[in-house]
Amino acid sequence: MPLENRLNISNDVEVARAEERLSKTKAKKLFKSGFLDKLNTGSFQAFADIYHYLFAEIYDFTGKTRTVNISKGNFRFAPIMYLEVSLKNIEAMAQSSFDEIIEKYVEMNIAHPFSEGNGRCTRIWLDLILKKELRQVVDWSCVDKNDYLLTMERSPIKDIRN
Repeated sequence: MPLENRLNISNDVEVARAEERLSKTKAKKLFKSGFLDKLNTGSFQAFADIYHYLFAEIYDFTGKTRTVNISKGNFRFAPIMYLEVSLKNIEAMAQSSFDEIIEKYVEMNIAHPFSEGNGRCTRIWLDLILKKELRQVVDWSCVDKNDYLLTMERSPIKDIRN
């Protein structure tokens, strides 16, 4: 059963295609708009604002943290009973070095505060922090999707590679 959506699409595959197309279009606009420059980098509010920008046309629940436990494959994201405190702790984490920023990114991925689309938002949120703090961003076109997903699954065990 697909997530309830504003597009009135009832097929999982169709929802995924429409979501990807619309969110990528919105992401391009997001980078060109100057909107990111106004956000409090590294905050949960910045993450939520990015999420809303990308997905407000698709889902009614944008801006609302999830109310159920979720998983992907064999990985369970932060339990709902700890989500609020996790988000506060993540926001308070240092972000002045590459290792600190990556640790913060990993923790936000584990929190996975919304029902859908967290990965896209987290990558933009990461780039926003990297750009502000280190004047660098990730060239995501050079990142192998399968390697990335495997790394994110393992990240709670060891979030910084030596």
